Amino acid sequence: MEDIESSKITVQELEKSSDAAMNYKFYRGMKTYVENLVNCFNEKLKYIDELESAVHALLQQQATSVLKRRQDDLKMESAYMQHLTAGNGKPTNDGLESDERMKLLKHRRACRRQLRARSQKAAHHEGMSSDDELCVTELAEFQKSKDNILEESRKIFEDVHADFCDIRKILLKFQEWKEKFPDSYCDAYISFCLPKLLNPLIRVQLINWSPFEQNSADLEEMPWFRAVKEFSDVKKSSESKRDGDPDEEVLPRVIERTILPKITAFVKSVWDPLSTSQTENLIRLCNNVFEKQVLSRSECSQAKQDLINMVVLRMKKSVEEDVFIPVYPKSAVEDKSSPCSQFQERRFWSAVKLLSNVLLWDGIVQEDTVRDLGLSKLLNRYLLLNLFNTPPGPENIEKCKEVVARFPERWFQNLGSGSTLPELLNFCQHLLQCARTLHRNNHSDETEEVILLLVKVKALCIAEELIEEYKLEHLRSLIRK
Repeated sequence: MEDIESSKITVQELEKSSDAAMNYKFYRGMKTYVENLVNCFNEKLKYIDELESAVHALLQQQATSVLKRRQDDLKMESAYMQHLTAGNGKPTNDGLESDERMKLLKHRRACRRQLRARSQKAAHHEGMSSDDELCVTELAEFQKSKDNILEESRKIFEDVHADFCDIRKILLKFQEWKEKFPDSYCDAYISFCLPKLLNPLIRVQLINWSPFEQNSADLEEMPWFRAVKEFSDVKKSSESKRDGDPDEEVLPRVIERTILPKITAFVKSVWDPLSTSQTENLIRLCNNVFEKQVLSRSECSQAKQDLINMVVLRMKKSVEEDVFIPVYPKSAVEDKSSPCSQFQERRFWSAVKLLSNVLLWDGIVQEDTVRDLGLSKLLNRYLLLNLFNTPPGPENIEKCKEVVARFPERWFQNLGSGSTLPELLNFCQHLLQCARTLHRNNHSDETEEVILLLVKVKALCIAEELIEEYKLEHLRSLIRK
């Protein structure tokens, strides 16, 4: 009986040693696979860096070229108008060159007008275009250079087996480990290592990606995103005795380590804050990406903060360098068809466009920062000066309406005591003076429009004062809302 019992124990031990051998074989195979994977990536990383830098330099060169042309055109046009207001006729120094550049400038504006007419875009003011068109030659050169880079990027992993360059297949290897040995998988902190391990492959897929292009492939539609999300969504093995699934953090960490730094680099070197399409696409992307991070357990994100800080820095730079609204003698701008008047109007509406783009960041950038850039700097420093010099009437009211339409409604939801935002006090005083002048000139409809604007920005005390003074009882109900 003792021999039988001893034999049973021996059999059990031998069976266990068989499992250990199988386990050892798996771990040894996994170790060899990871070593080969890392060696492969180390070999390819220099080529990825080179191509990534090349395409970024190409985009940066294009953005710098557009910005420089816009600033040079502004300086040239401003000097041209200054010469006209001085009564000297057309400038003589470099006159031929200035005339040619003015013709090119007018030609680009005429082309944009035709495009808007064909697309039936309404409510557009001259000066609200980004003026970022490239000539056919420049576009062809840019596309040729970009195509060459993309062709090279497709060759990076052409000599590599799919097991070492297909993200889905790589993740299946780790998923197998997780299913077979969940505890050792967690002890090895694989969920922390995967974002860094996958970084080179994700960067290759992002070489042709831009956060500013609407037709650019959406992140969620990219193969790497779908593969990582599928991996993160796989349910944890029931054999694991641990709480929570660390792989749920893989996608947020990929965003933190790879996507946000790339977006920040684009914002720093390529983004044009004056471009509404670029800004809207960038904001849509940021909201989408930050939403993925909210699902993560990580409380703060340094990469996210770096991105927001860079957005603020670029907007400050744009306010300082791109905004210029000239002030001319009244005689030079009385005729609305005069060159000086048209130039002044274009510059005003360009500043309104930048104001609109800045205020779009409300909800992502801290409210105090957005209000400082949009209201304290753009509105009070530049736009108000133009409004003060525009006679009260339909034109002035239209400008004020367009400015107010840009303000986020949530800023005025919890204001008490019938007073508006501190940054809007000067603007409200301007509206008050407009209303008084319009009423004196018997423009009752326009006076009511101004009062409605005051109500919209919650300057209720001023609005109530005007309603009381001018016996506009039918408007009193608006104040009680």
